[in-house]
Amino acid sequence: MIDWNIVWMAMPLLAKASVVTIEIAILAGIAEIALGIALGLMSLSESRLIRLPVNAYVDVIRGTPLLVQIFFVYFVLPGFGLELNEFWAGVAALSLNGAAFISETVRGAVGSIEKGQSEAARSIGMRERQTLIWILLPQTLRQIVPPATNEVVNLTKNTSLLSAISVFELTRSGQSLVSMYFAPLEIYGLLAIYYYVIVKVLTVMSRYLEKTLPKW
Repeated sequence: MIDWNIVWMAMPLLAKASVVTIEIAILAGIAEIALGIALGLMSLSESRLIRLPVNAYVDVIRGTPLLVQIFFVYFVLPGFGLELNEFWAGVAALSLNGAAFISETVRGAVGSIEKGQSEAARSIGMRERQTLIWILLPQTLRQIVPPATNEVVNLTKNTSLLSAISVFELTRSGQSLVSMYFAPLEIYGLLAIYYYVIVKVLTVMSRYLEKTLPKW
């Protein structure tokens, strides 16, 4: 049987923790999209000195578990003089991970545009970087939004992994309540509802954004 007293007691506490989850998702989401677009455009560069390090970075990130990356940022980077608290280490790790996947989306979308447009841009004197930013990238925004939003949704769910470095987000708060009141059904049930609502709102916003983007 469900203990409704625990449910009513836990709801405001988990709501407060969900704010931390949303803050992390927003900060890391903005950072991963900006960094992912930059990396995606760099991976299309004609210079191997730019393209190869980006490809190596994407390959390493995609080939290693996110939890290991979180531990690396939080426990290893301080040894190199870059010490972040739990919150910002989590934001950094999620951003670096998501950017690798978004860069692949950008690379594929921009690369799918006809080469004739690049040649036309160069014929009027535009450089490679200007062609990428002002001609090719705007045409791919509509293609990029759905997969980029999926990455932000995944990022939101992956914030639960930050409980491993003691970030007091939604999952960590739930674990604390379960250890105090021994009510896993009530607390984990609430956690599922909170995550579902957050992800649902992101999905609806994504669909609205996709509809408002211009068709080229």
